[in-house]
Amino acid sequence: MRKSYRVKSEQDFQNVFENGTSVANRAFVIYTLPREENRHFRVGISVGKKVGHTAVARNRLKRYIRAVLTEYKAQIDPRLDFLVITRPYARDFDWEKTRKNLLHALALAHVIEETPNKVEEK
Repeated sequence: MRKSYRVKSEQDFQNVFENGTSVANRAFVIYTLPREENRHFRVGISVGKKVGHTAVARNRLKRYIRAVLTEYKAQIDPRLDFLVITRPYARDFDWEKTRKNLLHALALAHVIEETPNKVEEK
């Protein structure tokens, strides 16, 4: 995922966090903020030390999240800035659990239309 698709600055991150609406499931919290001037969506990802005590564990989860977002890029509303905050429940998630729970949270937040019913085998 290119850097233009990321909420990078602290000011933008705080703007979405303070002014956006939030939805959560057990593993993720999604904050969304509509921005009409966007050409494409932007996402910020946060995985704290309570989720994974090592950088390796936190980076693995961030990599999984970015992979899911890249896979569903065409279905994500382009006029959104959103944050994905990971909860400690997701500490030991593998790829499939991360994908399933993240898609559920994104559907709840209306970032994507609906959760796909069929999980594709790879």
